[in-house]
Amino acid sequence: MLKIGITGGIGSGKSVVCRILESLGYPVFYSDAEAKVITSNHPEVQSGLIERYGEVIYLNGELNRTLLSEKIFNSTREKTYVNDLIHPKVREAFDLFTTKSKAPFIFNEAAILFETGSFKQFDKTFLVTASEELRIQRVMKRDNCAAEAVRVRMKSQWSDEKKIPLADAVIINNGQKSLLKQIEETLKTISAG
Repeated sequence: MLKIGITGGIGSGKSVVCRILESLGYPVFYSDAEAKVITSNHPEVQSGLIERYGEVIYLNGELNRTLLSEKIFNSTREKTYVNDLIHPKVREAFDLFTTKSKAPFIFNEAAILFETGSFKQFDKTFLVTASEELRIQRVMKRDNCAAEAVRVRMKSQWSDEKKIPLADAVIINNGQKSLLKQIEETLKTISAG
């Protein structure tokens, strides 16, 4: 079984690629979704966040994501603290997920795979890319927000130019090349060794 990380900047279309992989019968673990579950339900993570930021970090038992975003947005130290608290729990959940599958490939979707260095724990990595303008349009439509808000979020992630040399495969999601064909060709190449 090969463990393959899938990443890409905001609006690149990671989720679309993952849905295609699932339709082909491959298991996909969604790290970002799991991190949300963990911050809401894991007692160790909850106590670590409350200890650091106070009871206000949870409102009616739910993580105050806006407040947490404000705390970590411009602080590398705070971002590192939160990542160090949550990411090991996400890795544990992925490891458990992999034990339940006999598929030849198992995928892990994560937005900041390269930024955190966690790409090193995978056998291969796929990077989903799209032009910056297309990504901005997609996120504006999806999140009903302004272009400038999307650009601010993009600045917190590495550029595709920085990620491409680290990726084993690049899937271009610009609406011009068939995603299915690119995915099938990439899997065929990996299967061939």
